[in-house]
Amino acid sequence: MARALWKGAISFGLVHIPVELISASLDHELDLSMLDRRDFAPIGYKRYNKKTGKEVEWDDIIKGYEYKTDEYVVLSEEDLRQANVKATQTIDILTFVDAVEVPLTFYEHPYYLLPAKGGEKVYALLRETLRKANKVGIASVVMRTKQHLCALVCVGEAIVLNTLRYADELRPTDDLDLPGSGLKAAGISDKELKMALSLVEGMSEAWEPGQYHDSYREDVLALVKKKIKAKQTKTITPPAPDTAEEHGSNVIDLVALLQQSLGKKAPTTPARKRAASSTAGKPAPSRRKAA
Repeated sequence: MARALWKGAISFGLVHIPVELISASLDHELDLSMLDRRDFAPIGYKRYNKKTGKEVEWDDIIKGYEYKTDEYVVLSEEDLRQANVKATQTIDILTFVDAVEVPLTFYEHPYYLLPAKGGEKVYALLRETLRKANKVGIASVVMRTKQHLCALVCVGEAIVLNTLRYADELRPTDDLDLPGSGLKAAGISDKELKMALSLVEGMSEAWEPGQYHDSYREDVLALVKKKIKAKQTKTITPPAPDTAEEHGSNVIDLVALLQQSLGKKAPTTPARKRAASSTAGKPAPSRRKAA
């Protein structure tokens, strides 16, 4: 069982639900060490006192806020808690909104909320209410010295707290060079749209997240094994010459590309295998999954 990152309560109206917060994401990123290219020794970092230059142990490190140049107000964990006790211990639901109203660009990091002892029934009540109403709870919570906006979402048997970006943390699209809105403004013909819709329909299937994985990570690890076997662990591979060709939008025949895509056969996935009997061998269009 993962260790709780935060303990407190969900609060809405007069209802309090004791909960614990568990990270919902697992990091499988490649752990690459930084090396000195001259002797391939690992590079380390030290916490040091900028006045004396001496290394500082973790037990001697405290936090402070610089209110003017080189002048600090020391803030202990208790100071940070006492600044607003309720905010540091409560997930305060501010309102409920339709799930589809929150754009995906606002979502940041997911956490599982688990009911603490004695809170199981009221936790389940909130979960089923969110499910039935098809709503998400918009709340605020303080974690790691920052007040987060968050969304409480029903996912299966769990309530997921997903931290949200504030509106001023998102870049506006006004100054971005984007195609015009609508078919006419974007220069899209009815035929192109109809063919694109056919391609999307042919590539559609039920969401099965288990069939997707990080194939690039596997390729890098395979390369590591290959270099070890070839005794090339200290060989630095130089950059390959850039052979990429630039294609202007004026040379793309979109209709021809769509026709070619519709004419290709899609690779078989678990969902397609199950659907094969009902399609009676009907050819499927090409598809390519992102790694």
